[in-house]
Amino acid sequence: MQWSDKPNSPYDRRRFLQMSAAGLAAFGFGAEQGRGAPSNLRAENKVQGQNLAAGQGRDLGDRSPPAPAAVIPSASPSENPRVEGGYVMVPARKTPVLAEADVVVCGGGPAGVAAACSAARRGAKVILLERWPSVGGMATNALVNIWHTSDRTKQVIYGLVQEAIERGGRYVHRYPNYPHQYETHWFDPEAMRLVFHQMLEEAKVRTFCGLQAVESVVEDGRIRGVLVDSKRGRRAVLGRVVIDATGDGDLAANAGLPFDFGRPSDGRLQGMTMMYRLIGLDPAQATPEGAARTLARMRQLRQEGKFPPFFDKAAEHYLRHPPAWSTSLNMCPVSGNPLDEEELTRLSVQARRQVYQYVDLWRAEAPGFQKAEVVQMGFSLGIRESRRVRGLKTLDAQMILNAQKQPDALGHGFWMIDIHDPLGSGHTTWAEQNPRQMLPPGQSYHIPLGMCLNRQIPNLAVVGRCASATHEALASVRIQTHCMVMGQGVGVCAALALQTGCDLAQVDLGKLQAALRTDGVYLEDVPK
Repeated sequence: MQWSDKPNSPYDRRRFLQMSAAGLAAFGFGAEQGRGAPSNLRAENKVQGQNLAAGQGRDLGDRSPPAPAAVIPSASPSENPRVEGGYVMVPARKTPVLAEADVVVCGGGPAGVAAACSAARRGAKVILLERWPSVGGMATNALVNIWHTSDRTKQVIYGLVQEAIERGGRYVHRYPNYPHQYETHWFDPEAMRLVFHQMLEEAKVRTFCGLQAVESVVEDGRIRGVLVDSKRGRRAVLGRVVIDATGDGDLAANAGLPFDFGRPSDGRLQGMTMMYRLIGLDPAQATPEGAARTLARMRQLRQEGKFPPFFDKAAEHYLRHPPAWSTSLNMCPVSGNPLDEEELTRLSVQARRQVYQYVDLWRAEAPGFQKAEVVQMGFSLGIRESRRVRGLKTLDAQMILNAQKQPDALGHGFWMIDIHDPLGSGHTTWAEQNPRQMLPPGQSYHIPLGMCLNRQIPNLAVVGRCASATHEALASVRIQTHCMVMGQGVGVCAALALQTGCDLAQVDLGKLQAALRTDGVYLEDVPK
């Protein structure tokens, strides 16, 4: 290739532009495409690029004008969606299949990761769909980075939870008084994001992030897969078993399964929290007197309507003991409906404003916080409750407080009934430490398979906070480690069902529980 001796001559620039345009057109980036070229023209350009790569077609050095691409007529207007009244009529059309597997897991939070890994390790071909750019859900994207594994005398949650802890290495920390409190470990959310991805990769799970599952494909009483909206348009992902780990029960609800929502008295849901992190703190300057003075000022302003709500007990702790930057502060409440996208947007913005109101006051009045800066907030609000899909069993408060054991147990749970005020005050029953809302130390309840299965669609399961529980019971079983117990149990159940050719509810419980124990799950006191 020869260029003009004059580097910026018109000839030099003209040849460059001509050759660039020809090359882009050959590979499917013609000028028409920038103006929204029809898909048939893009397909034609793609064929031209393939021919060129194979040594056919136009040489990029050819100065003659390129031949115009053939334009195939686009779809007729009758095949396009049209508005009729308050609805949009969408004509029947074929949807390409993007991928197919034995098990499709929708949702890549801790429960979904556990379900996908456990099914894949048992021989199933698994696809995981996650709407956010990475997996981890609340643990990574909302900075909810504390795990609970102990009944306050011993650790009773192992399995994939323990594996993730060990894989996290120096990025996972065990509390000094382990195992004598529920909270046993805290971790770096960024590192846990990679731990989860590594576990999925090693299990050979096909993971699609940034892909929203929007509709269930149900045929003859069974779910065949889901429809997703991708950058390339609507696609289908098919599977023999589908596990809804969306947290909100999106696919189960779309498939027509009944669900409950909120507390019985008024339908309100547990409050949500915006987690955040600070830098620039000086613990040496903090004093109990200064913390008490700042907290009193916050309460006074809140009472006067000049300051946002906050979780008092947490705020007092942070003011007395300014946390390291790696601590996610859990004191910024909001309340509302997480299924209403416009409302969720408003609540997210409201919570972020509240965080800066806390920090502005602390910088002005709290010893040790004069140079405080917000270094990170959650990508999402921490959401605790939405749909609870009705199952073969419904976990209730008495099952928890009576430490009830179940013949279809997947593992153990122990967390107290921890309800965050649905009115958004920031108060939580955790702050009360009421023994009537807690199991005695050393006791735990069973998390049953039946709360993840349903009566209507035998090859569809739910795991995580959308499983079948009352408002009170969900306040215990919703925490991440308990959700991972569900995920691991249902993932193994799905693999065994596929191996034996039966539905999920027909899997031999003895074989399922034996497989879970082999995979490291702590599972004791199962009734015969």
